[in-house]
Amino acid sequence: MLSRRGGGLETGHAALPQAALQIRGSRARALPDRALVNCQYSSATFSTGERKRRPHGDRKSCEMGLQLRQTFEAAILTQLHPRSQIDIYVQVLQADGGTYAACVNAATLAVLDAGVPMRDFVCACSAGFVDSTALADLSHVEEAAGGPQLALALLPASGQIALLEMDARLHEDHLESVLEAAARAARDVHTLLDRVVRQHVREASVLLGD
Repeated sequence: MLSRRGGGLETGHAALPQAALQIRGSRARALPDRALVNCQYSSATFSTGERKRRPHGDRKSCEMGLQLRQTFEAAILTQLHPRSQIDIYVQVLQADGGTYAACVNAATLAVLDAGVPMRDFVCACSAGFVDSTALADLSHVEEAAGGPQLALALLPASGQIALLEMDARLHEDHLESVLEAAARAARDVHTLLDRVVRQHVREASVLLGD
């Protein structure tokens, strides 16, 4: 049984201090040819200005968990761990916009820290079209404006899209600029995460005397 926990990360507009990951056997749900990816999302009562208590397993949490599962199924090499289950737990303590993207970026670090093989980093960013301008990494105020919003999760090395979702209609003339804004920001996130991971590996190697 392998169990690792990812450290804290504050990225985008959501504070995500914990993204835990486990690999374990599960006879009831195990798949014979690959690992089962399970993602659970929750947000603290004080994470937004509403101070609204959300019951466990509410619709928003289930939808976010499903999005995260679909995203990481596209990146994790699940065939290397048959009859296993990979659990990713994400809790949001402060949600000021771009929650999905922050969850993906934090969980990516947790998965890497646990030593789970992946095809590539998974880097995400939100984007929208506000006042005839394509904007990346939307804040809560910009999201509340009600314009079209796009969420993108990207595998930067191959350019493969792990997840793409839009919550409102957007004219096709503007889609390319909004998508490019999200992709460019996701690649910037990859540059940052790659630098942090490499620095962490170097420091760990020095401590281990390698």
